[in-house]
Amino acid sequence: MKILLADDDSELCQMLQQYLTEEGFHVELAHNGQQALDKVAAGDFDLLVLDVMMPVLNGLDVLRKLRQSSQLPVLMLTARGSDVDSIVGLELGADDYLPKPCNPRVLVARLRAIYRRAGEGSTVQQSSLDDPLVIDEVALYRSARRVMFNDVPLTLTSTEFSVLESLLSHAGQVVGKDMLSEEALGRPLTRYDRSLDMHISNLRRKLGVLATGEERIETVRGVGYLYRQS
Repeated sequence: MKILLADDDSELCQMLQQYLTEEGFHVELAHNGQQALDKVAAGDFDLLVLDVMMPVLNGLDVLRKLRQSSQLPVLMLTARGSDVDSIVGLELGADDYLPKPCNPRVLVARLRAIYRRAGEGSTVQQSSLDDPLVIDEVALYRSARRVMFNDVPLTLTSTEFSVLESLLSHAGQVVGKDMLSEEALGRPLTRYDRSLDMHISNLRRKLGVLATGEERIETVRGVGYLYRQS
């Protein structure tokens, strides 16, 4: 996996680069937001680890610009306790986030989980777009990791795709948050983790409501989510 690590803390970058390299990753560094964008445009990266607090362009501005033309998987690094940064990052299309300082072993696990989700369909040819999972106007092609909405391609991050796939697979049934986190995020749900809620919010925004005016994805308070069928 080829990773771009964008953080203005040089000491942290060197420490994480060494650790990730020992774990089998190829890591390049960027120390400000514009440099990160330039390297993404010029390179062939599998994943971007992006700190929020950076000079020239902060991480949120980088992500906002990146999502205008790319669905490169992004893991945000946020200040511990900064819920606003993590929520905004997920709203802008980040795949996941970790508060700083982060445990390098946890970082590696998150990177591998994101890479598995993003890479599952990366080598599948267009001819594999068969036998979709179809619920109303939504057609999800598992092999190619592609979604069509009213016959128009729907742009999703790799994590949003995995969340939607799990919900559609259980359409008409309540999916518990714990189960959804394991299936879609590849990890147990923790007490203060808001990422799943934000991915659901992004999907609601992109899919809109049913023709009846009802939410496609209903929150079942205290339990999980229900994907409605019209």
